[in-house]
Amino acid sequence: MPDPLHIRPATSADAGPLAALAARTFRDAFADDNAADDMEAYVRDAFSLDRVRAELADDANMFLLAFTDGADQPTGYAKIRAGTADSSVTGPDPVELERLYVNRNAIRQGVGAALMQASLDAARSAGRRTLWLGVWERNARAISFYERWGFEAVGDHVFRLGSDDQTDLIMERPVPGP
Repeated sequence: MPDPLHIRPATSADAGPLAALAARTFRDAFADDNAADDMEAYVRDAFSLDRVRAELADDANMFLLAFTDGADQPTGYAKIRAGTADSSVTGPDPVELERLYVNRNAIRQGVGAALMQASLDAARSAGRRTLWLGVWERNARAISFYERWGFEAVGDHVFRLGSDDQTDLIMERPVPGP
């Protein structure tokens, strides 16, 4: 019997499925609340196959893929990015949880929680002590999810979706020790 949920790091061979999953889950999350032109401009740039390949090859990024019921295509993913933290982040040794998305049909089935735990574990393994993220101020479901995981709002910044400047809340939480 296959493991009901398996998470593993993405490799360069995952670029195609990851790009497709990223574009689909982003549209599912935000298309109803944004102009189609802005959505398509962002998706075309952020989730192109070339862009995903480049991000997979960049050591600053780690992608985690979630697979359910022995499926060969991922049902969710997380992207952790090392680099400069937003200026409102106050915790020590921060790393960004840049993305965490799950297929619409797998929401509330534990995939997001498993990806969050795997992201915290990866941050801890990398010696990081703070996990931070940006979340659209109008995404109440995601904000609630992050608050349940101990994230607290510490600031905000502008996120540009196509031609639309939007406000993301900046949230952070400590990475638990071993």
